[in-house]
Parts: sequence; structure tokens; C-alpha cells
Amino acid sequence: MTDNNKAQGSLFINVGERCNVAGSRKFLRLINEKNYMEALEIARKQVEDGAHILDLNFDDGLLNTQEEMCHFINLLASEPEIARVPLMLDSSNFQVIEAGLKCTQGKSIVNSISLKEGEEVFLNHAETIRRLGAATVVMAFDEQGQADTYERKIEVCERAYKLLTEKLKFPPQDIIFDPNILAVATGIEAHNSYAIDFIRATQWIKENLPHAKVSGGVSNLSFAFRGNNTVREAMHVVFLHHAINAGMDMAIVNAGALPVYEEIDPQLLKAVEAVILNTHEHAAEELVELAHTIQNQQSNTTATKADAWRSLSLNERLEYALMKGIPSHLEEDLQEALHIFPNALSIIEGPLMEGMNKVGTLFGEGKMFLPQVVKTARTMKQAVNILQPYIEQNKAQESDSKNGKIVIATVKGDVHDIGKNIVSVIMACNNYEIIDLGVMVPREQIVETAIKEQADIIGLSGLITPSLQEMCEVANLLQEKGAKIPLFIGGATTSDKHTALKIAPLYDAPVFHTKDAAVNVAIAGQLLHPDTRENIIKSNHEHQKEIREQYISNQQLISFYEAQNRRPNIF
Repeated sequence: MTDNNKAQGSLFINVGERCNVAGSRKFLRLINEKNYMEALEIARKQVEDGAHILDLNFDDGLLNTQEEMCHFINLLASEPEIARVPLMLDSSNFQVIEAGLKCTQGKSIVNSISLKEGEEVFLNHAETIRRLGAATVVMAFDEQGQADTYERKIEVCERAYKLLTEKLKFPPQDIIFDPNILAVATGIEAHNSYAIDFIRATQWIKENLPHAKVSGGVSNLSFAFRGNNTVREAMHVVFLHHAINAGMDMAIVNAGALPVYEEIDPQLLKAVEAVILNTHEHAAEELVELAHTIQNQQSNTTATKADAWRSLSLNERLEYALMKGIPSHLEEDLQEALHIFPNALSIIEGPLMEGMNKVGTLFGEGKMFLPQVVKTARTMKQAVNILQPYIEQNKAQESDSKNGKIVIATVKGDVHDIGKNIVSVIMACNNYEIIDLGVMVPREQIVETAIKEQADIIGLSGLITPSLQEMCEVANLLQEKGAKIPLFIGGATTSDKHTALKIAPLYDAPVFHTKDAAVNVAIAGQLLHPDTRENIIKSNHEHQKEIREQYISNQQLISFYEAQNRRPNIF
């Protein structure tokens, strides 16, 4: 919030976001350790830093979400400094929301409901919320998916408003629209208008839907710049500056990490303004360049000369070109590689995949930004296109038959596809037939397609936490149908541990966690070869069994905090 807003007596509401296991590693760790006293300190600090509402989210594949939500709400009620602010109950599972509402004192807010599953479910959820005395956030989702343009945002919000106020007589002052704050400056042109479309939609809602409020999760906006807090915080403040002026009432933000608008470095402010308002086509590129400059200054590093990398070895040049998204020398370097490597496929599996793996590691550590990952994916695609004629030539010489058929999809509720697309390219290059169902794919479509096509493998991808539960539902449905098709689990939120504990026990066929594309190729090759199939299945089964046994063993331990509380009172 800017000083000008304060001077004008703005009623803008900060929603504290740190009591969220998906957004705060520290909070997740404390909840896993049952260290609730320290977790309460996170809530207390947010209130001290100016949060007017606390967002609570316990959606994690390895937590009893409902139990943790209710327990923490009860603890908050016993803390006077924290209990004075309302709670926003955040979960993708409505049963968790309903249980939490029954524990909450005073008026709370539900985050969130939407038309994603149709009008009947939407109205049933809203009726429960009204009966339990809460307000609700309404996401701009409908049966077609997420509203990403200005036109779609206002269409979905208007429809939801009329359903709530006309069919349910839901109090309009208890409706809080979230028209979807989406990531900008991602390197994808269609994303450039996401911020300004939200701002325009906010103004329209305030003018056309009486008494309704507007909110949003601001951190989504700057996802492309993970690891560079200076740029992220500047983006959040500039966005809020314009969104508040358009009528935005509240936002989920880290209340203690908002600099003053007027104190942002002028060069950074100008670049961020251009991105938020989408004033010209090169705004995103300019901000990425400036972000690198800022990051280099902060880490006392110096820039490398632009063409110095051309003196590196061939493998290093190919890796560098991929990591930096530089396609200009690909043809030249790949032609050289074709004279050195046994075949085109070995180039992909060698230096190109090594580069992709480094990109994945750096992105996970917050040392690369999303626009760079997008550029990397495009450069990889260009490299594969250059090599494709040579791959086809080798295939013709070897055999016309495929190594196997793979159905791959990003699960329902998740729109992310970069990782899935990379896996598809790599597997196709390894002579697998790929049936790519796209994103937001319902479990029924995945299972029906896999059975109908007699797939050898099903690959599930997901980037967000709710995807983990959806993967469990796919496994459940496969089990119900009596399928025996091996399941590959991949994506940013997935893990060996979650796969072993939550997904594999639901399905009698093999379930593998595949952390990157190279792993997919290796496992698929062993799994579909009669001489190695039994060994890879047995090895995976024993690995997952060990994870489960270790988890059960750890569950029998208690936290240091709990041990202190249990110490005997000798005196």
C-alpha cells in the first residue's frame, strides 16, 4: 500500500499469506513437526506487520488436512493478539472448508468456490457457506476453465453474481471476486496483458456488480521472477498501486515485504510499470534483463562477455545455448555434433538433456526465471526439429515399429504444460508413440483413452498441490477399471515420498516417480523390455516399501517441542 493510499484513508485489506503450507516451507516444516507454538508465531508476526486477515491452507499430500486445519483454528482462538483478525479458510477440498467453518469464531471467509464443476455444485457450496455465516471468495473459473482475458473475467463474474444473488439471495456484500492474478513477463506473448486485464476487470466489477468485493493472490503475478525478491516486491507494489485505484479491496500478500511505491528505484519502477500495464511489446524482455543486472549486483558478480561462450567445447556450447535460449548457432553446432556422436538421438540424450536438467535444477533453486525456462523449451524444440530428419533416417534404417505407446496429460485443475511437453518430445525422439491429451484433463478421459488405445504407460503431470490429489483419483479409477497399465508421476509438486505413500498403494500396477525426462526414458526402456521388466518393478516396489516403513517409523517419534512439554515435573 502506498503512502498516498494511506493519506487518503484507504480501507484496503492485507490478507497474510504465510500460514500456508504450499507457500511457506517454514510453515509446512513446523506443521509436519507438530511445532504449533512456533507456527503461531508466524501468524502473530503477520498481524503485527499489518495483515488484517489470515489465510490458512493445509493442503499437502502428506498431511491430514482437515485435522490440521481445525486444530490450528482452535489454537488461534486462544491467542488474543491473533484472534482479533478474521480467518480466510483456504483449501481445494470443500469438506475441509466446511469443517473449518464449524470451528471458527466470528465471521470468516472461504477461499474459494467457483463454477468449475458446474452450477449445482457451486450453489450447494455457496448455500453451506451462507448457512455457516461466512463470506466467500469466488474464483473466475467456469466449466470452460480459468478466465484469463478481460472479457472472460467479467463474463464469469457476472454469471456467478447473478446466480448467487438471484437464486440464493446470497448477501452481495459477502461476495469477494478473485478475477485471477496470473503470471506476467513469462516469455509467452499471450500472458503480457494478464495484469492490466485484472485491473480493468476490477474496475468493471466495482461499477457493475453492486457491493461485491475484489481480491487476489498477488504473489502469482511475479512467479516468473522466483529468486529475485527485489523485482518481485516491486511488481507487487506497482500492481497494487494500480489495482487499488481501480477498486481492489483486498489481496493475499506478505504484509511485511511491501516496499513503498515512491521509494522503488526509478529504473526498476519504469520497467515494472511497463510490464504491469503492458505498454509495449518488449517490456518483459527489458525487465528480465534488468532483473539479471539487479541479481548480479546483489551477488557481486560480473557479466560474461556476450560471445565468450563460443570458445567452449562442443558439449558446453550446446548446453549453454540451451540454458540461455540462444538458437543462433544451433545449426552450426549440431552439424558438428552429428560428426562426433553416434547418432542424432545420442545428442539429445547427451548434452541437450544435460542442459535441460541443469535448467530444472536452477529453476527449482530460484536461480532462473520462468521466461528463461520458456526460452529453453523453445530452443530445445528448435534443436529437435533440426535433428528430426536424422532421427527419422535412423528409424527407417532400424525398424518401423515403436518402442511403446504412452498416454500423457496434465491432470484436471492444472494448466501447466512445459514439463509435460518436454517429456513428450524426449519420449517421441526415443521412438515412443505419444498421445498427448493436453492440460486440465479429467481422470475419466485419461483412463478411457489409455484403455482404449492399449497404452503401455500413462504419464501424469502436475505443478500445483491440488494436482497431487487428482493423481490419486486417477490411480483409484484405474484400479476400479481393473487396469494394469504402469503409471508415471511427474511435475514440480510431486515427490518420491508422496508417490510411495499416497498414490502407489491405490493401484496394483507399478507406479513410478519420474523426476525428469531422462528418467522417463530409462524407466520406460527397462519396463517395456521383457529381460528387465521384472527387475525394475521389483526395485521400485522395494524402494517405495522402504519409504513407507521409514515414514511409519518417523511418525512414532515426537517433536523436540512435544518432548519438552512431556518432561516430568520433578519438583
